[in-house]
Order: sequence, then structure tokens, then C-alpha cells
Amino acid sequence: MADMIRVEVAYATPEQQKIVELEVEQGTTAQQAALQSGLDNIFPELDIAAAAKGIFGNALGARGLPEADLYLLKQGDRVEIYRPLIADPKVVRKQRAAEAAEKRSKGKAV
Repeated sequence: MADMIRVEVAYATPEQQKIVELEVEQGTTAQQAALQSGLDNIFPELDIAAAAKGIFGNALGARGLPEADLYLLKQGDRVEIYRPLIADPKVVRKQRAAEAAEKRSKGKAV
């Protein structure tokens, strides 16, 4: 019998969050655990296979971490399934800076 480890898989929307605890075989990938979580039954709009994933806030497939289908889970890991961004953060920052500049210029004109 293979050694088992306990991990969590998490997903959240602005209205609801869910963390599922799983016991999986050692050697299970983050992608496999996410698919086993059943979170797509709770969140029907969730495409687990295509969603970006991370471990404790560190995106898989970035900064030297393997992709979700290659990352082997360790005891206590939490796989996070990420929602797609609604707006590009760079665009939002530019919009806020432009609005602040406009407010400053209107304040001086008075």
C-alpha cells in the first residue's frame, strides 16, 4: 500500500470559499488533487483542468516552480485554484493614477 499524505485544495469566489481536505497517495500532483477535490461540483463554472493553480500563494509554473501537472505534493500542502483576473492590474493602476491626477488638477483650478 502506498504512503498517504493529507493535503487541502482551495477555491474561492467573491461570495464563497471552500477548502477540501484530501488524503492522497504520495506522488500525487497538484493537478490530480485539484481534479479529485470535487470543487467543480460546488462551483459549476469552475474549469479545474484549465485553471491556474498555486501552493500557498506561489503560482505553479512560475518562479522556478513546476507546472501543476508536475508538482508533487508534500504533506500539508494547500493547492489553490485561481479564478481568471477580471481586469489587468496594470490597466487598473493606470486608470487610478489618471483619476488622481485629474482630481489634483481640478483642485488647483478652483
